[in-house]
Amino acid sequence: MTTPTLRRRLLAAGLALAGVLGVAACGDEPEQTSLDTISMMTRLFGTAPAADGELQKAVEKLIGKKLDISWVPNADYNDKTNVVLASNKIPDVMVVDEKAPTFVKAAEAGAFWDLTGKLDKYPNLKAADAQTERNSSVNGKVYGVYRIRPLLRSAVVIRKDWLAKVGLTEPQSVDDLYKIAKAFTEQDPDGNGKKDTYGLIIPKWPGGYASSSPYDVMETWFGAPNGWGERNGKLVPGFDTDEFLQANRELKKWIDEGLVNKDFATLDSANWNDPFVQGKGGIIIDVNVRANQLIDLFKQKTPNDIDKVVMVGNLKRSDGQKFSAPFTGYNNVLAISKQRVRTDKQLDELLTVLDKLESKEGSALLSNGIEGRNYKVDNGKAVPINQDDPAVKIIQNDVDKAFIQLGTRASVGVGQFAPAYGDQVSQKLYDLRATLMTEDLKTAVHNPALAVISPTLVQKGATLNLIIPDARIKYLSGAITEDQLKAEIKRWYDSGGTQVAQETNDLVAKLK
Repeated sequence: MTTPTLRRRLLAAGLALAGVLGVAACGDEPEQTSLDTISMMTRLFGTAPAADGELQKAVEKLIGKKLDISWVPNADYNDKTNVVLASNKIPDVMVVDEKAPTFVKAAEAGAFWDLTGKLDKYPNLKAADAQTERNSSVNGKVYGVYRIRPLLRSAVVIRKDWLAKVGLTEPQSVDDLYKIAKAFTEQDPDGNGKKDTYGLIIPKWPGGYASSSPYDVMETWFGAPNGWGERNGKLVPGFDTDEFLQANRELKKWIDEGLVNKDFATLDSANWNDPFVQGKGGIIIDVNVRANQLIDLFKQKTPNDIDKVVMVGNLKRSDGQKFSAPFTGYNNVLAISKQRVRTDKQLDELLTVLDKLESKEGSALLSNGIEGRNYKVDNGKAVPINQDDPAVKIIQNDVDKAFIQLGTRASVGVGQFAPAYGDQVSQKLYDLRATLMTEDLKTAVHNPALAVISPTLVQKGATLNLIIPDARIKYLSGAITEDQLKAEIKRWYDSGGTQVAQETNDLVAKLK
């Protein structure tokens, strides 16, 4: 596990060295005219695909190129990104948080292509809508091809069988969810006669503040801004609000009462589903696709008893008001390094390959798999086939846990072809997503500062961006008091946050 000290060193190294990437990297490799092999780096949520696997071969055949893919576990991705940015071996294409200061510094130093105005001639790469393009831009510049995701995916999934066991109904408010979490902890919902269960499952979160973590979602429910919000005519960071403190005060109460897994600060996010399926915890606050992932796991564990998941949308706070946590319309971008892709001709070659990868055929491979092997198309939906074949299971793993992360037009859980489930439980949960999203969009709290990043944050973000998430975890763990948490918020301002807030307000004003 990466320690906080090491993480800080890695971030500092990325920040310090990113500025020279555009110069230093150029002499490392001889000039080449064609990109026969394309190197890529993206997130992994399970077992890494084999380089000679059936799905990768199919993708390579479609694009006419070999792929050298670095699959990085999601929990380690941010640290790995900063190590890579500080190296002279940046992949040709990598999934990045385009607002991360270390990446912005590297991009502004010339390590990545500025794609502003360059994507319109590629039909599968050009912006699908102006708002999402703006959200994914950095002060008016486009440093990557954004990966489309539904605008609102936040939801709560709960053990349905446990809910019935403790005699409670689906929650409508945070207060309701607290009652459920308490009952799951104290009323022996698994019926084994032992007090060995708890309510809410939270993993070690790989992102910082306002990265759609369970913490961020709950803060939004309490009325805190989603990243940034207006207070008294000015934009302020969401953590500098009473609602932020109220939400974390509530969550700390849950933790102190044993209603949350004790290893919430260290549980690998790749193993987030395990306590739910193993009967240790019964609530997950995350994206709606997790409901179907859990059902798939129950199919393996208890194939004759899979109706164990219920899903609801965002929750009201105690006074009945509802504030829903939206997403950005995208999730990270595919950025193109200048280390090997140095000319406009090479850039066009690579963008043409990515465009083919995001075509209907490419999106189907990334998000559904290989037609005729692990699925067939029936009435426009992907129907699973050959599911007992071990080779097919490998293909499905490679899609679900890895290759879908390379897609920009294929969303997690919503591929080129929508899935047709063989059971009513899974289909009902899948169909419920659209209903919940439509309803929750009515009360969505959008971030008005998504399109900008202040120069001070670019310079000092490696330090500033650690202060609040680290302090939040320490407060929730009981390592610091609420007064000390407030002191850390003040330290954020004193360390450069005051300038960040002013610059953010100025930059947003210019975009209006």
